Amino acid sequence: MADKTQMPLSMVHTGRTVKLAGINAGYGLKGRLAAMGMVGSVEIIVISNNSPGPLVVNVKGAKIALGRGIAYKVMVRCDQTGK
Repeated sequence: MADKTQMPLSMVHTGRTVKLAGINAGYGLKGRLAAMGMVGSVEIIVISNNSPGPLVVNVKGAKIALGRGIAYKVMVRCDQTGK
C-alpha cells in the first residue's frame, strides 16, 4: 500500500510536504544527504520545483538545493492529504 504513494522527490510540486522513504543511491550520496538531515522518515517541504533549475527543499529548518539527478534518486511518501 505504501509503495503506491512513493515517488521521486523531483516529481513533487512546490508547496507540498512529504516524508523521506528511501534513497536509491550508493553509500557516498546517501552519506552526503544524511549529513544534510535526510535520515529516517524526515519531513521535506518543497520550496521550489521549477524546471530546469535545482529543486529547493526545507529539511529540519535548513534550505537545501538539489540537482535534478539527485532529487530523482530521493524517494518520498505523500502521507499528508491536502498538502
